[in-house]
Amino acid sequence: MTSIVWAQFAKDKRNPLVVLLFIIGSILATLLFGGGVHSPTKVAIFSEEENASEIEKKWEELLNVDDSFRFVIVDPDQAREDVREGKVDVAVKLMELDYRLVATSELPSVSYVQQHVEKVFQREAQIRAITKSEGNENIRNEIESYLSDAPFQIEFQGLDSEEIPNYNMSTQLLFAFTFLISMFIVGFKVNNVTHDKVSGIWNRLILSPISKTSMYFGYILYSFLIALFQIVVVLIVFKYVMNYEVGDNLLMIILISAFFTFSMISIAMLITGFVKTPEQFYAIYPSLIPLIPLISGAYMMPGTITNPVLLFIADLFPMAHAMDAILSVIFYDAGLQEVMMPLMVMLLIGVVAMGIGINLIERRSN
Repeated sequence: MTSIVWAQFAKDKRNPLVVLLFIIGSILATLLFGGGVHSPTKVAIFSEEENASEIEKKWEELLNVDDSFRFVIVDPDQAREDVREGKVDVAVKLMELDYRLVATSELPSVSYVQQHVEKVFQREAQIRAITKSEGNENIRNEIESYLSDAPFQIEFQGLDSEEIPNYNMSTQLLFAFTFLISMFIVGFKVNNVTHDKVSGIWNRLILSPISKTSMYFGYILYSFLIALFQIVVVLIVFKYVMNYEVGDNLLMIILISAFFTFSMISIAMLITGFVKTPEQFYAIYPSLIPLIPLISGAYMMPGTITNPVLLFIADLFPMAHAMDAILSVIFYDAGLQEVMMPLMVMLLIGVVAMGIGINLIERRSN
């Protein structure tokens, strides 16, 4: 077994660029797709009225009260051009008492912007109406003072504790892309079994004193170590260098990642049992793996996927169980007992897939 592990390590030692690119790729993917999740959406505002400057300044201050949006004054022609070219999703044409949206498609962000702008304009209309009826110019200050100490106060409380968990989509995408890259690493390393079979190395190993159990275990162990190494390196970089929110229980997260890695190695071994050549594996595996995070909802908010068929398919793969366990540990401070069920499900998937995969490989060999 040890000789198999060292032989696989020697291959990567001679050409470590692939593993390094995978590690860098998982970091860049998270920064590219996850870094801007909570950044404010830029919305261009402009006015074409005679007193355009005054209108823009007035509504810019009133509209920028939500951290989800950043309203920026832009030249009217530039705003329309940015919308037309897709640089911004929507722009707002301001008038003294009304507004118009400039958009080229019905994106979800357009509806969010419209809801926010409509709320602000309605609030200002109500304040103007009260001011006109009361004849009091200081009514705005009185309303704001009243709302700051209103008779009824709303308090938020979590189900299990008084503190409401602060959900961070960037953290979820961090693990989604990290696990996605680890699945590719696992597949390419497990495919070395097929490589060695085709090249004849496998037959020479059978004639050596090494048992078949040790041979399989060597390939599995090296795939496990190299994939877990990639996950740990990425987590350490994001936690201690980039200050991402990955929780305080890093050992628990690594334990969950270990179960996930073993389960994915088993699935890769199962696919290996259906192919004859490494080229067939490269045609099937990279086409299947990107679908797993999509079906598992790893790129979306929890609860987004409600289709029972998709949920059933997602449960057949370890991604959904690993994400549930990790997010529970990070955002809800779950312990080992709370995540034991996802761990056992991943272990079951791994044992079943590994058994079927090795059996198929042996039958094909015979």
